[in-house]
Amino acid sequence: MEYSVKKLGEIAGVSTRTLRYYDEIGILKPARTNSSGYRIYGQSEVDRLQQILFYKELGVGLIEIKDILDDPAFDATRALQKHRDTLLERRAQLDQLIANVDKTLRVKEGEITMTDKEKFEGFKEKMVEDNEQKYGKEAREKYGDKKVDESNARVINMSKEEHERVTELQQEIKRTLGEAFQKGDPASEEAQKAADLHRQWITFYWGHYSKEAHAGLAQMYVDDERFKAYYDAEQEGTAEFLRDAIHIYTGQKN
Repeated sequence: MEYSVKKLGEIAGVSTRTLRYYDEIGILKPARTNSSGYRIYGQSEVDRLQQILFYKELGVGLIEIKDILDDPAFDATRALQKHRDTLLERRAQLDQLIANVDKTLRVKEGEITMTDKEKFEGFKEKMVEDNEQKYGKEAREKYGDKKVDESNARVINMSKEEHERVTELQQEIKRTLGEAFQKGDPASEEAQKAADLHRQWITFYWGHYSKEAHAGLAQMYVDDERFKAYYDAEQEGTAEFLRDAIHIYTGQKN
């Protein structure tokens, strides 16, 4: 069956503007253009759009989706199985969070009690999943599956006190880095304090510390646009400033 851009947009729940944009960037080209100049989509385009929407739902960017789908080794059946597995994991996490809310409501009504550990069930799992979706591919390529899996396990098994401390460290890094940035010297006492706080923070996740790996991570904050956008959200140039401070702190300055 063939569809016009309007009809395909209706059945897929996307706008015609989106479909035209997908055509422009080459991620979803129509099967043909009719004599009136209208885009016409066939079954293979419908199936490709379904894959695009699955990957988007899982947080994958359009450029990466295009690379995945255009790879000659791409296997649609394996991809669907992977989508299913990921969605089942997400559903399990949501079920755990819903159960947490239900238990907390019962606590408020005086029906049951909850331990401090129980109050955080589901949150750490979701944090791991979110990080895996955003940065998992790059982290696994750079550090290997074993190290990433070990890091994820450490997060899930964090005690309440450890979870609170790592959250405090993240906030302290942001505050100290902002103050240091205003002075403009990555070798300053404030900047080096921010670098040391950052060391403490990553050690919670890594379980060990390496100056070389710390410096490499700092460089990735500059090279990867997602990390750069996070650190530059309040002040452009912060990612480079943190990188320079960490390179001085680790003695890895070029």
